[in-house]
Amino acid sequence: MSRFTQTLLSTALTVGLLGSGLAYAKVSPEEAARLGQDLTPMGAEKAGNADGSIPAWTGKWRGLPPGLKFAGPGTPYPDPYAAEKPLFIIDSKNMDKYAENLSDGQKALLKRYPDTFKIPVYPSHRDFRFDQKLEDLVKKNAVTAELDNDNNDTKNAWGASPFPIPKNGSELMFNHTLQGRANTEEANYGQAVVYSNKEKVLEEVNYKIFSIWSSPDKNLQTANGVLTNFLITTLEPVRKKGEIVVGHEFINPTASPRQAWQYSPGQRRVRRAPTVGYDSPTGAGGFRVYDEDRLFNGAPDRYNWTIVGKKELYIPYHNYKIDDPSVTADQILSTTGHVDPQYMRYEKHRVWVLQATLKEGARHVYAKRVLYLDEDTWSATMADNYDSRGQLWRTNMQTSIYAYEIQRYHARLGIYHDLIAGSYLVDRMLVDQKPAKLNATAFSEDEFTPGNLRKLGTR
Repeated sequence: MSRFTQTLLSTALTVGLLGSGLAYAKVSPEEAARLGQDLTPMGAEKAGNADGSIPAWTGKWRGLPPGLKFAGPGTPYPDPYAAEKPLFIIDSKNMDKYAENLSDGQKALLKRYPDTFKIPVYPSHRDFRFDQKLEDLVKKNAVTAELDNDNNDTKNAWGASPFPIPKNGSELMFNHTLQGRANTEEANYGQAVVYSNKEKVLEEVNYKIFSIWSSPDKNLQTANGVLTNFLITTLEPVRKKGEIVVGHEFINPTASPRQAWQYSPGQRRVRRAPTVGYDSPTGAGGFRVYDEDRLFNGAPDRYNWTIVGKKELYIPYHNYKIDDPSVTADQILSTTGHVDPQYMRYEKHRVWVLQATLKEGARHVYAKRVLYLDEDTWSATMADNYDSRGQLWRTNMQTSIYAYEIQRYHARLGIYHDLIAGSYLVDRMLVDQKPAKLNATAFSEDEFTPGNLRKLGTR
């Protein structure tokens, strides 16, 4: 562990233990000046680790690497590391050797499925960097952004992770939920629950996501508090075909809770959907809850957030292989309890360990959540969720790729494992091997309204 990491952890742990009711000051211009110096423009440590298994950040590629061909939005992403083979594979027999670099959820999966679950570890890479605008916004946020509303909201932040030098758990959490993503995303995605008896529940949905937060034409004043607009239409199965949800996610999710409306073909009417949030079930088979999309989203006010520290873990990274056009959904879902490990890629990276514990008197199906945030992107890559008895219940993973056309990392398959039931959900599977169209659709805000939902529902 570097001296910087030790110092940072000491500060973060001290502050994080002070409680959620305190206000925290912005970092000084002098501290923010470290961005792009000993820290990357996003706030990660530039240096590699002691044994070289995590390389120093190079950021040598912004966009498409030399020698690769990419046809543009909606077409397959070429894998910059396609020629690499696993350095080693972690399984139930050798897991003790690598235990220090595994999450509790990964250890649980190895024990639960000793014959089939494996972790193929590839060389680690820190070659990509974000677009210049995002990097500039991160640096600006560092000296302006503040927590607000008892640390449940933010102010004076725009367009990117607000706290690149986080001092407490709430700041760290907002780095994940308010990270800069694609401005627009349109795709047909498959969802599948695979039960322990190998039965499957399949759904297909159309996603239209308009991120106001990431819009080049908006700012904090003109966004009117809106983070994201979304419109989700169910395409399959037949019994749910035509169901539509439209909604607005707000920058300050506690002060301004998510608004959503639903259209049901059976009732042929639009109604307000007040339960589109927190632990209301969603997804194929109602398998996961609303606030664990991308492992955590939405209002944080039911939890106390604490920085546990930094660790070096094997996490899903550069997951181009699982999106390869030659790989089908049947192949991904061919195993019981988890996806087929041969299509996964893990790399060793430094992660922030963020713990959420349920506040006294608050209600949620998860009494404790532990998220593992990649320091280079601020994205949650894994999450361990515990029930009211303190038992590890669900362990989840979020795969990702670097999307060349937007020069940002993009969430790919979300994988949710129920360790007790022995079942799992996979979200965001490609339909007909067609990737999402990112920043390629000219959405208008009028498309994401109850009035438009009525028009769509009567077609």
